[in-house]
Amino acid sequence: MLKGFRDFLLRGNVVDLAVAVIIGGAFGQVVNSLVADVLTPLIGALGGAPDFSAIKLGPIALGKFINAVVNFLVVGAALYFPVVAPMQELEKRRKKAEEAAPPPPPEPPEEVRLLREILSELRRRA
Repeated sequence: MLKGFRDFLLRGNVVDLAVAVIIGGAFGQVVNSLVADVLTPLIGALGGAPDFSAIKLGPIALGKFINAVVNFLVVGAALYFPVVAPMQELEKRRKKAEEAAPPPPPEPPEEVRLLREILSELRRRA
């Protein structure tokens, strides 16, 4: 039973997933700091306080929802422009370079390989 558990934990996918979760958490902190400490104050400086939590429609706290939507859009922009867009551009360039490169020559037939081996053996003996 412990061997199965060990095998499960050491499978490549589980380890990759664990690393991705840890890196994702750390990256999430970076993005949240970028939004809270850099972009939100910048938006506040340009257009007034970016806090809508005081807006209410009767008993409905509409401002909190607006804050969540604005935060989602700012986080999305903070991820898209410096991370996703450059990665997409790099992927396009890589694919373009692969398409421009000539395809490797096809493998020679078995008979040709055998004849080459025989020829090299004869040259070695001579």
